[in-house]
Amino acid sequence: MFSDFVKYIAEGTAITVAVTLVALPFGLVIGLGVALVYNYGGRIASRLAAIYSLLMRGVPPVALLFTLYFILSGRYVNLSPFWAGSLSLGVVSSAYQMEILRGALQAVGGGQMTAARAVGMSRWQAIRFIIIPQAFRLAIPPWSNEASIVLKDSSLVYALGVPEILRRAQQLSATTQQPFLAFGTAALIYFVLVFLTNRGLDWLSEKTKLPTQHA
Repeated sequence: MFSDFVKYIAEGTAITVAVTLVALPFGLVIGLGVALVYNYGGRIASRLAAIYSLLMRGVPPVALLFTLYFILSGRYVNLSPFWAGSLSLGVVSSAYQMEILRGALQAVGGGQMTAARAVGMSRWQAIRFIIIPQAFRLAIPPWSNEASIVLKDSSLVYALGVPEILRRAQQLSATTQQPFLAFGTAALIYFVLVFLTNRGLDWLSEKTKLPTQHA
Protein backbone atom coordinates (compact mmCIF):
# COMPACT_ATOMS: atom_id res chain seq x y z
CA MET A 1 0.00 0.00 0.00
CA PHE A 2 2.82 2.40 0.85
CA SER A 3 4.50 1.78 -2.51
CA ASP A 4 1.22 2.53 -4.29
CA PHE A 5 0.91 5.74 -2.25
CA VAL A 6 4.42 6.85 -3.24
CA LYS A 7 3.86 5.96 -6.89
CA TYR A 8 0.56 7.84 -7.02
CA ILE A 9 2.05 10.99 -5.48
CA ALA A 10 5.17 10.71 -7.68
CA GLU A 11 3.00 10.67 -10.80
CA GLY A 12 1.22 13.79 -9.56
CA THR A 13 4.59 15.42 -8.89
CA ALA A 14 5.68 14.73 -12.46
CA ILE A 15 2.51 16.40 -13.77
CA THR A 16 3.06 19.42 -11.50
CA VAL A 17 6.60 19.80 -12.81
CA ALA A 18 5.37 19.41 -16.39
CA VAL A 19 2.71 22.10 -15.90
CA THR A 20 5.37 24.45 -14.52
CA LEU A 21 7.80 23.70 -17.36
CA VAL A 22 5.09 24.63 -19.87
CA ALA A 23 3.58 27.63 -18.07
CA LEU A 24 6.77 29.38 -16.99
CA PRO A 25 8.54 29.57 -20.39
CA PHE A 26 5.25 30.37 -22.15
CA GLY A 27 4.68 33.25 -19.75
CA LEU A 28 8.29 34.32 -20.22
CA VAL A 29 7.92 34.56 -24.00
CA ILE A 30 4.72 36.60 -23.74
CA GLY A 31 6.12 38.70 -20.90
CA LEU A 32 9.29 39.49 -22.82
CA GLY A 33 7.29 40.50 -25.88
CA VAL A 34 5.05 42.81 -23.86
CA ALA A 35 8.05 44.25 -21.99
CA LEU A 36 9.78 45.04 -25.30
CA VAL A 37 6.63 46.70 -26.58
CA TYR A 38 6.41 48.73 -23.38
CA ASN A 39 10.01 49.92 -23.56
CA TYR A 40 10.54 50.27 -27.30
CA GLY A 41 7.13 50.26 -28.98
CA GLY A 42 6.26 53.92 -28.81
CA ARG A 43 3.75 55.84 -26.75
CA ILE A 44 0.52 54.10 -27.82
CA ALA A 45 2.00 50.60 -27.77
CA SER A 46 3.53 51.29 -24.37
CA ARG A 47 0.17 52.38 -23.03
CA LEU A 48 -1.50 49.21 -24.35
CA ALA A 49 1.22 47.05 -22.76
CA ALA A 50 0.68 48.81 -19.44
CA ILE A 51 -3.09 48.22 -19.67
CA TYR A 52 -2.48 44.53 -20.41
CA SER A 53 -0.29 44.23 -17.32
CA LEU A 54 -2.77 46.09 -15.15
CA LEU A 55 -5.72 43.97 -16.23
CA MET A 56 -3.92 40.64 -15.94
CA ARG A 57 -2.57 41.44 -12.48
CA GLY A 58 -5.88 42.86 -11.27
CA VAL A 59 -7.99 39.74 -11.80
CA PRO A 60 -7.80 36.67 -9.50
CA PRO A 61 -5.64 33.99 -11.15
CA VAL A 62 -8.27 31.29 -10.82
CA ALA A 63 -10.87 33.48 -12.59
CA LEU A 64 -8.43 34.11 -15.44
CA LEU A 65 -7.56 30.44 -15.54
CA PHE A 66 -11.18 29.41 -16.03
CA THR A 67 -11.78 32.15 -18.60
CA LEU A 68 -8.70 31.31 -20.64
CA TYR A 69 -9.30 27.58 -20.28
CA PHE A 70 -12.73 27.78 -21.91
CA ILE A 71 -11.34 30.07 -24.62
CA LEU A 72 -8.33 27.87 -25.39
CA SER A 73 -10.26 24.59 -25.25
CA GLY A 74 -13.22 25.93 -27.17
CA ARG A 75 -14.87 24.81 -30.35
CA TYR A 76 -12.00 25.55 -32.73
CA VAL A 77 -9.00 24.58 -30.57
CA ASN A 78 -9.00 21.07 -29.19
CA LEU A 79 -6.67 21.10 -26.20
CA SER A 80 -6.52 18.68 -23.29
CA PRO A 81 -7.10 20.06 -19.78
CA PHE A 82 -3.34 19.75 -19.18
CA TRP A 83 -2.35 21.89 -22.16
CA ALA A 84 -5.18 24.37 -21.82
CA GLY A 85 -4.52 24.75 -18.09
CA SER A 86 -0.75 25.04 -18.50
CA LEU A 87 -0.98 27.64 -21.27
CA SER A 88 -3.62 29.57 -19.34
CA LEU A 89 -1.37 29.61 -16.28
CA GLY A 90 1.43 30.90 -18.51
CA VAL A 91 -0.76 33.78 -19.71
CA VAL A 92 -1.64 34.61 -16.10
CA SER A 93 2.06 34.66 -15.21
CA SER A 94 3.04 36.70 -18.27
CA ALA A 95 1.93 40.02 -16.75
CA TYR A 96 4.13 39.50 -13.69
CA GLN A 97 7.06 38.37 -15.80
CA MET A 98 6.50 41.40 -18.02
CA GLU A 99 6.96 43.71 -15.03
CA ILE A 100 10.15 41.91 -14.02
CA LEU A 101 11.61 42.11 -17.53
CA ARG A 102 10.44 45.69 -18.05
CA GLY A 103 12.41 46.76 -14.99
CA ALA A 104 15.42 44.73 -16.06
CA LEU A 105 15.40 46.25 -19.56
CA GLN A 106 15.21 49.73 -18.08
CA ALA A 107 18.06 48.91 -15.68
CA VAL A 108 20.43 48.37 -18.61
CA GLY A 109 22.12 51.71 -19.11
CA GLY A 110 21.12 53.82 -22.09
CA GLY A 111 24.76 54.03 -23.07
CA GLN A 112 24.58 50.38 -24.14
CA MET A 113 22.16 51.20 -26.92
CA THR A 114 24.21 54.25 -27.94
CA ALA A 115 27.42 52.22 -28.09
CA ALA A 116 25.76 49.43 -30.10
CA ARG A 117 24.37 51.89 -32.63
CA ALA A 118 27.76 53.59 -32.83
CA VAL A 119 29.42 50.38 -34.03
CA GLY A 120 26.82 49.89 -36.77
CA MET A 121 24.14 47.76 -35.15
CA SER A 122 20.50 48.38 -35.97
CA ARG A 123 18.12 49.15 -33.14
CA TRP A 124 16.72 45.62 -33.18
CA GLN A 125 20.19 44.07 -33.25
CA ALA A 126 21.19 46.18 -30.27
CA ILE A 127 18.09 45.09 -28.35
CA ARG A 128 18.54 41.44 -29.29
CA PHE A 129 22.27 41.00 -28.79
CA ILE A 130 23.15 43.67 -26.23
CA ILE A 131 20.15 44.73 -24.17
CA ILE A 132 18.20 41.48 -23.73
CA PRO A 133 21.16 39.31 -22.55
CA GLN A 134 22.06 41.88 -19.91
CA ALA A 135 18.44 42.26 -18.89
CA PHE A 136 18.05 38.50 -18.41
CA ARG A 137 21.05 38.49 -16.10
CA LEU A 138 19.56 41.29 -14.03
CA ALA A 139 16.12 39.65 -14.00
CA ILE A 140 17.17 36.31 -12.51
CA PRO A 141 16.80 37.22 -8.78
CA PRO A 142 13.24 38.62 -9.04
CA TRP A 143 12.32 36.03 -11.66
CA SER A 144 13.13 33.25 -9.18
CA ASN A 145 10.26 34.50 -7.04
CA GLU A 146 7.87 34.30 -9.98
CA ALA A 147 9.15 30.80 -10.79
CA SER A 148 8.25 29.74 -7.25
CA ILE A 149 4.81 31.35 -7.55
CA VAL A 150 4.09 29.59 -10.86
CA LEU A 151 5.21 26.30 -9.34
CA LYS A 152 2.79 26.72 -6.46
CA ASP A 153 0.03 28.14 -8.68
CA SER A 154 0.25 24.99 -10.79
CA SER A 155 -2.09 23.58 -8.15
CA LEU A 156 -4.84 25.76 -9.70
CA VAL A 157 -5.11 23.37 -12.65
CA TYR A 158 -6.55 20.96 -10.09
CA ALA A 159 -9.84 22.81 -10.63
CA LEU A 160 -9.73 21.82 -14.32
CA GLY A 161 -9.36 18.13 -13.55
CA VAL A 162 -5.61 17.85 -14.15
CA PRO A 163 -4.31 15.13 -11.77
CA GLU A 164 -1.38 17.06 -10.28
CA ILE A 165 -0.14 16.79 -6.68
CA LEU A 166 -3.06 18.53 -4.95
CA ARG A 167 -5.75 16.59 -6.78
CA ARG A 168 -4.02 13.30 -6.09
CA ALA A 169 -3.57 14.26 -2.43
CA GLN A 170 -7.32 14.96 -2.22
CA GLN A 171 -8.09 11.59 -3.80
CA LEU A 172 -5.70 9.80 -1.45
CA SER A 173 -7.23 11.60 1.51
CA ALA A 174 -10.69 10.38 0.53
CA THR A 175 -9.45 6.83 -0.13
CA THR A 176 -7.21 6.32 2.90
CA GLN A 177 -9.05 8.58 5.34
CA GLN A 178 -5.66 10.08 6.26
CA PRO A 179 -5.87 13.73 5.19
CA PHE A 180 -2.87 14.82 7.24
CA LEU A 181 -0.60 12.27 5.57
CA ALA A 182 -1.91 13.02 2.07
CA PHE A 183 -1.87 16.82 2.24
CA GLY A 184 1.23 16.91 4.43
CA THR A 185 3.10 14.91 1.80
CA ALA A 186 1.86 17.28 -0.92
CA ALA A 187 2.99 20.31 1.10
CA LEU A 188 6.41 18.77 1.65
CA ILE A 189 6.82 18.05 -2.06
CA TYR A 190 5.90 21.63 -2.94
CA PHE A 191 8.44 22.90 -0.41
CA VAL A 192 11.20 20.71 -1.86
CA LEU A 193 10.40 21.75 -5.43
CA VAL A 194 10.36 25.45 -4.54
CA PHE A 195 13.55 25.11 -2.52
CA LEU A 196 15.40 23.38 -5.37
CA THR A 197 14.10 25.91 -7.89
CA ASN A 198 15.26 28.86 -5.80
CA ARG A 199 18.66 27.35 -5.08
CA GLY A 200 19.18 26.54 -8.74
CA LEU A 201 18.32 30.08 -9.83
CA ASP A 202 20.48 31.52 -7.03
CA TRP A 203 23.38 29.48 -8.43
CA LEU A 204 22.64 30.74 -11.94
CA SER A 205 22.51 34.32 -10.68
CA GLU A 206 25.91 33.96 -9.04
CA LYS A 207 27.38 32.39 -12.17
CA THR A 208 26.17 35.22 -14.39
CA LYS A 209 27.29 38.06 -12.15
CA LEU A 210 29.87 40.35 -13.65
CA PRO A 211 33.25 40.11 -11.91
CA THR A 212 34.16 43.09 -9.77
CA GLN A 213 37.60 44.48 -9.19
CA HIS A 214 38.79 45.03 -5.66
CA ALA A 215 41.20 47.78 -4.83
